[in-house]
Amino acid sequence: MTVLVTDTGFAKDDWSHGFVPKSEAANDVTALDVASDADVTDLVANLSGVVMIRIDFPSFADGRGFTLARQLRLAGFTGRLRAHGHVISDQYAMARRSGFDEVEISDELAERQPQEDWVFRADWQSHDYQARMRQRGKNSA
Repeated sequence: MTVLVTDTGFAKDDWSHGFVPKSEAANDVTALDVASDADVTDLVANLSGVVMIRIDFPSFADGRGFTLARQLRLAGFTGRLRAHGHVISDQYAMARRSGFDEVEISDELAERQPQEDWVFRADWQSHDYQARMRQRGKNSA
């Protein structure tokens, strides 16, 4: 089983339509499973009708999924983006900043990194580098 992580904490997966691997996608696909090394140019050209993309993270040390999510958002994809796999709570703010709406983790990871660890990082917009620098500027003025 898996656990879905959002800004409000852990939730059950509400997506019941399944995912199709990008390599097997046809014209009527609504949800894609994408590897972290996918070519964003190829992806963007074939997103008609796609409302959800799940990007795989084979390792917490592999950050290519963050780049892919950011590129998809910059290319205009407005559907649901989900990080899937080995994403740890320390990476949640980065996942949200790069464009992910949610993170799907295993039950085992959810036990090792409980909801509080993820929610602690949920205020990702206020705690980025630029926000800290703006606050520092206000305090020194």
